[in-house]
Amino acid sequence: MKHLLKLLDLTGQEILDILNLADQLKYETKHGIPHPHLQGKCLGMIFEKSSTRTRVSFEVGINQLGGYAVVLGAEGSQIGRGEPVQDTARVLSRYVDGIMIRTFGQDEVEALAQYGSVPVINGLTDFCHPCQVLADLMTIREYKGSLEGLKLCFIGDGNNMMNSLIVGGLKVGMSVSVACPQGYRPPQEILEFAAGYGDKFELTDSPMQAAKDADVVITDVWTSMGQEEERQKREAAFAGYCVDEQLMAQAKPDAMVQHCLPAHRGEEVTDAVIDGPKSICWDEAENRNDWPEQRDIGTAGVPGFERGIDAEELLAETVEEHQPRPVRGGGKEFEHQRQVIGQYALHGLKSGVPVQLVQARQSTPKPGIVPIPMPCKGQAALAVHIENGDVLLAQAGK
Repeated sequence: MKHLLKLLDLTGQEILDILNLADQLKYETKHGIPHPHLQGKCLGMIFEKSSTRTRVSFEVGINQLGGYAVVLGAEGSQIGRGEPVQDTARVLSRYVDGIMIRTFGQDEVEALAQYGSVPVINGLTDFCHPCQVLADLMTIREYKGSLEGLKLCFIGDGNNMMNSLIVGGLKVGMSVSVACPQGYRPPQEILEFAAGYGDKFELTDSPMQAAKDADVVITDVWTSMGQEEERQKREAAFAGYCVDEQLMAQAKPDAMVQHCLPAHRGEEVTDAVIDGPKSICWDEAENRNDWPEQRDIGTAGVPGFERGIDAEELLAETVEEHQPRPVRGGGKEFEHQRQVIGQYALHGLKSGVPVQLVQARQSTPKPGIVPIPMPCKGQAALAVHIENGDVLLAQAGK
């Protein structure tokens, strides 16, 4: 069983695997291709912090996967009356197939995973925001093609967003530069992690220095939920940390701007920037819709998604375990056999893995399957479908 508690728990390749499958699920959604991998499964959603994007994205995501959601708020449930988290975890595990929680303390999320018996997803804590940063990385890659070698800049508070961006960015091969005032820096755990990446990480109190030659500039509110009493003090501390056109001039000419929203316009970002041509905030918000979350939810019930193996290994496993027979290409039959699902497919494509045209445990093509064009650096493209424990592989073309 796999949880998503914080990006510190994942390898760089596991993050890329999530993004690869998210790309595929997004393609399927955009083209009306159903993917009910969690038919009949129930996701319990606990909200101890208010939410718009998290609430909508997870509820839409579980519905698109064929499941449904049950929403629990702090008010109107025993959670808000102080029921021990271990009791909540054990009871909910008897009712639901997965738990998403949006709360304050990271320890509560960790305890749910420790005492429960179903996958747990961190929808946000004061320490980290893994689902948001997965959507951020997904959006950056959509525009830039890859993440390796890019410079990510974050301007603002050493909060959950900065923490997760530092970890996620460094793990996928980006360099990360962050600017924040003294007294508002990331926790020691994050700084110790980043220190292991040498000069790929920079911490400064100069927003201009952090933004220099950046490929993407990201910011967030200065005052997060639960810090409202500090608002006036924080506004004074963060004076000069606004992402405006002058700051963006320090970044690369084709640099982009992200904000996880909601934005306090005129504080951490100006109207001219967030509404300007460099802003990809609305694509970023769209990618919170469901695709990274669908992959995370999917670890609860889709065979093979937790294994983290690459396309070449999957092909070897399939040949060994299922003795697939070659399928001759050409015509409508071949088109029908080009089924979809992308963690392994996209990983294979991006790795340039040569793939033989094979089919496992499926003697006849299924109707209604449509081909998906995908970029390929190698000899052959690979499309993979997992259904009811059967693995189908098909060559998409030379």
